[in-house]
Amino acid sequence: MNLDHFGMDTITLAGPLEAKLRAVREARFTQIMLSAQDLVGHPGGEAAAIAAVHKSGLRVTGFQVLRDFEGLDGHLHAYKVDVAKAMLQMCRALGSRILLVCSSASPHASADVRRVVQDLQKLAMLAVPLDIRIAYEALSWGRHVNEYTQAWEIVQSAGRENLGLALDSFHILANRTPLDALEEIEPKKIFIVQLSDFLWQEVRSAEDRIETARHSRVFPGEGVHSEKVIELVRQLDETGYRGDYSFEVFNDDYRQLPLPLVAERARQSVKWITGRVARRSLPARRRA
Repeated sequence: MNLDHFGMDTITLAGPLEAKLRAVREARFTQIMLSAQDLVGHPGGEAAAIAAVHKSGLRVTGFQVLRDFEGLDGHLHAYKVDVAKAMLQMCRALGSRILLVCSSASPHASADVRRVVQDLQKLAMLAVPLDIRIAYEALSWGRHVNEYTQAWEIVQSAGRENLGLALDSFHILANRTPLDALEEIEPKKIFIVQLSDFLWQEVRSAEDRIETARHSRVFPGEGVHSEKVIELVRQLDETGYRGDYSFEVFNDDYRQLPLPLVAERARQSVKWITGRVARRSLPARRRA
């Protein structure tokens, strides 16, 4: 595990897309997680944003995020399918192999698991011709799916090769979800792991989770859940996960700091993670 396994997310950084890409590249990261706003909000339009990403030489870790997709009826479902098709096309144009989809928080979403499975199967089928994988993430404030264990059961039931999981350490920490169940997940079905921490011990309500998630995350090693973050990465490493890690760090303070300073904090977080995981995993690897 080294720097090439980690990427930054544009939502962590302030300023124009080109400046974000430059800061990430100069910090010696090789990959970037992009959002739809990076494209549609670019002053030169989508084509200019896509050209800037390609010119940067950074690999696109993934494209985010499709929200409130599953469990809807009638015109609401048709509307979300149209949105999904547009996002898949943008994902393809960027050269991203992964579209992130988070569990629905919509009050209009059905609790029927069969409906959720069918909708994700449809989304996966739409993504097949574009050679895109769908990474399904359980939001800690999701209306019906809010634990990664639930998301895994749904992915298994759907049975689509290009449908897998996105694991986000914030949501796991916020819900205090046990990590034991990670051993039951096939490593090849984990498409992306997003890492962050936060500065207080617990978030007790959905409103607290949303507020913290969107404004007050920090890089691993800067928060108060350090041991749990390391345990998460260590367990994934030992089960055979060899995919990408992305820093999903929404933080209002970071967006007021110079880009090189924030990117350097991310680099220091990589060094902290890899050093700790390597030391703690060594005995287990020797036994293996």
